[in-house]
Amino acid sequence: MGYRSLTVQFLLLAVGLTVAVVVISLVVLWPRGDTPDVGSQFAQRAKTESARVVGVAEVRCRVPGQKDCVRVGIELRSGPDDGERASFVTGGVRNEVRLSVGDRILVTRNQLPEGAQLGGVRLDRYAFADFERRSALGWLAVGFVALVLLTGRWRGLRALAGLALSIVIVVEFVVPAILEGSSPVGVALVGALAIMLTTIPLAHGVGAKAIAAILGTTACLLLTAGLASFFTDLAHLTGFASEESVFIRAAAGELSIQGLLLAGMVIGALGVLDDLTVSQASTVMALRRANPALSFGRLVQEALDVGHDHIAATVNTLMLAYVGASLPIILIFTIGETPAADAVNLEAVAAPIVAMLVGSIGLIAAVPVTTVLAALLALRLPERALRDAHAAHSH
Repeated sequence: MGYRSLTVQFLLLAVGLTVAVVVISLVVLWPRGDTPDVGSQFAQRAKTESARVVGVAEVRCRVPGQKDCVRVGIELRSGPDDGERASFVTGGVRNEVRLSVGDRILVTRNQLPEGAQLGGVRLDRYAFADFERRSALGWLAVGFVALVLLTGRWRGLRALAGLALSIVIVVEFVVPAILEGSSPVGVALVGALAIMLTTIPLAHGVGAKAIAAILGTTACLLLTAGLASFFTDLAHLTGFASEESVFIRAAAGELSIQGLLLAGMVIGALGVLDDLTVSQASTVMALRRANPALSFGRLVQEALDVGHDHIAATVNTLMLAYVGASLPIILIFTIGETPAADAVNLEAVAAPIVAMLVGSIGLIAAVPVTTVLAALLALRLPERALRDAHAAHSH
């Protein structure tokens, strides 16, 4: 039957339609640069300068009741005072900040007249803003890239290229399109499918495995989006459980916060979905190559046995990811001795639960869906095509 199989042609047509719909949607929804002006009070941020801590000394706090105040000496590394030294007092309400000599920090310049004082105390020209973290993040990124290239080699390079394209799609399409007023759910779904259509072929080629994974991911991503929308309405989730949502509504009043919540669920589900569908499709192809005599039913059953183990591990991973992200909220409710039934009813807890459960349902559905699709392809493609696809991606 080979490539002339009606089933193979139908699945290829489904992939082609998916690609066409995503491309057309990208063109229609692509941001035109009409991001609304949210006002200087939201869009602008105090300018910071780089500095290095050169001295730390305990001092008496200026405000009664405060404690652990220190005067920090700094050497400016940027700005109009580059190379000069200054100092400021920190502590009191921000006594969680622990500065040491040699720390690289960011400071803000206070717009003060020369010699400004308050209550007889001279005001500091600079104030602590944050730690300088870009260097640490840069070294961590270098280590990550090196490890991926060392262990994955050519495939690792392609995976990094896919990661870069994913970031570009989110930064250049998803975020601006949502800010311009497009439906957050629609934009997230199109963006997620675009990410899938670039990362899976880049990392795994365009063979039978990729086709099955693309179709399985698409179907289950649509299922996840539908379930997320239904249960978000059913549970009356508004999306206003976080301070960030309140800020976004104040900055861009026309933006649907509930839609933004749904968009986050869709994009969050993609990362685990494509991994599971690729693994499941790969399992089917490996079983087919190992035993070409396997029937359709037997091939599906053997692959599902492997998939069940993968489901258990992946759902547990997804659950722990949401628990880790919600750990501060859980601690707050524990300290306040809030009953579990009451805590679950609060949106700050209910929203992650809905996200975790609908994402898990999508993952569970992805195993049989992808297995059946991969088996249909594996049994209708010549063995040589399966061997060639395996050899092309084994290095």
